[in-house]
Amino acid sequence: MAHVGRIGTFVGHKGAVWQSRLASDASYAATGSADFTAKVWDTQSGECIHTLPHNHIVRAVAFPNQPNPQVLATGGFEKILRIYDLAHGASSICSSNSSSPTNSDSNIGSTNAPWYEIGSGVHGGTIKSIVWGADNNTLISAADDKTVRWWDIRARTPIAAHTLDGPIGSCEMNDLSAAVPYRDPVLSVAAGKSVYFFSGINPGQLIKQIETPHDIASVAINAAERKFVTGGSGDTWVRIYSFDEEKELELHKGHHGPVWSVSFAPNGKLYATGSEDGTVKLWKFTKDAYGLWS
Repeated sequence: MAHVGRIGTFVGHKGAVWQSRLASDASYAATGSADFTAKVWDTQSGECIHTLPHNHIVRAVAFPNQPNPQVLATGGFEKILRIYDLAHGASSICSSNSSSPTNSDSNIGSTNAPWYEIGSGVHGGTIKSIVWGADNNTLISAADDKTVRWWDIRARTPIAAHTLDGPIGSCEMNDLSAAVPYRDPVLSVAAGKSVYFFSGINPGQLIKQIETPHDIASVAINAAERKFVTGGSGDTWVRIYSFDEEKELELHKGHHGPVWSVSFAPNGKLYATGSEDGTVKLWKFTKDAYGLWS
C-alpha cells in the first residue's frame, strides 16, 4: 500500500472541523468548525486570512467554481445560509511570516467581511452541505430535514426543492468537464438507502433515483464511465455500481469505519474515500497504469 506524505497542517480551530473545501484553483481552503467559526486559508503560505464568527456550529462551507474566489457560503446549526464577501473584509492573520501550512493560533482574530443571509425560517434542520450551481448565481443546500433546496442568490429565494426518502449523507457536484468536454455536471446525493442524481444545470431536475439494499453515507458519479461509487454508513465498504443497469459491479474493503465521503479526481481516473476510521484512501478507476499503480 502506498503512503502519501502530508504537505502541511492548518492549525487554529478550537473544535472539530466538520468540513473543508479547496477553491477550484487550490488558491484558498475553507473550513467549518464546531468552534462556531469558518476560516479561510492561503494554501501557499498557510496563513489564516479570514476568521468568520457564527452563532452556532458550522457544518458546511463552499466556494463558487471560479479562480481566486472572493465569496464564501457557509451553513450549519443556525439553519441559514451566509454569503460572505471576502474581497471587502479586513483579513485576520493567524500568524505572520509563515512559510508552510502550519500556524500558531495565538493571533487568531475575526474579520469584518460583509455578509448577507438566505433562508431564514426555511430550513427545518441543520444544513449539512452546500454546493454552488454551474452559473454561480444558484446555491444548493442539503439539510437534516431530508430536503435539497436550490436558491437564487440574487433574489435570495428558493427556486426548487426535493424531499428525499432518508437522512442526507453527502451532496456533491460531480464535474468531469476537464476530462470529458461538454459533459454537464451532475449533483449526486446520498440519502438513506438511495442515491439521487440531479441535473447540475437545471435546478431541481431529477435525472434518476436508485435504491440499494445498503445504508449509504456518500456517493460520487463518474458520468463518462456511467458508474458511481458509494460509501457505506451501516458497513465499512465501498461499492461501485452501473448507472444504467443499477446493479453492483465491485465491492472494495479496507476501511474500518463508515465511509462518509467519496470524491473523484478531475480526470475521473482516481477517487478518494474518507472514513470514520481516520484514514483517506485513494482508489484507481482506470484499467491503464496510473500514478503509483501499474
